Amino acid sequence: MPTLPATTARVRRSTSETVNRRIADRMVRDVAFHAAHPALIDRRLAELDREWDTERTLEANAATLALGGTVLGILEDRRFLALPVLVTAFLLQHALQGWCPPLPVIRRLGVRTAAEINRERTALKALRGDFGPVAAASGDPRSRAEAALRAAA
Repeated sequence: MPTLPATTARVRRSTSETVNRRIADRMVRDVAFHAAHPALIDRRLAELDREWDTERTLEANAATLALGGTVLGILEDRRFLALPVLVTAFLLQHALQGWCPPLPVIRRLGVRTAAEINRERTALKALRGDFGPVAAASGDPRSRAEAALRAAA
C-alpha cells in the first residue's frame, strides 16, 4: 500500500523542479539582499507574516468556488451543485497527495509553501542576530546570507 507524502514535502514534490528552483532562487536573492541591507529585515519579516502560502490560497479559492456553486445550485440550477462536489474532491486530493489541478498554476505564480516562507523568515532572523553565532559570522553579505540559509535548513 502506498504511503502518503510527508506534509512538509508534498507540495514541493508535486511541483515541477523548474518552478521549485525559481521559488528557491528568489528566496536566496531576497536573503542576500537583506544581508547587504540589514536595516530592512524587520520590514521584510512583517511582509512574510502577511504572505499567503499555498494552503491558504487553495483553501480560499476552494471555499469561494464551493460557496458560489452551492448558491447558484440553490438559486439557479441544481447542476451548479456539481461545482462544490468537484472542488471538495480536489481539496481532499490535495490534502492527501499534495496535488490538485490549481496547484501548478498557483506555484507558477510564485505562491510558496509555509515551510518555504518559514525558511526565509528563519534566515532573516539569523541575519538580524536572533541566533547569535550566525550574525557574528565574518565576511561579505553573500557569505553571511549563506550561513543564515544553512542555519535555517
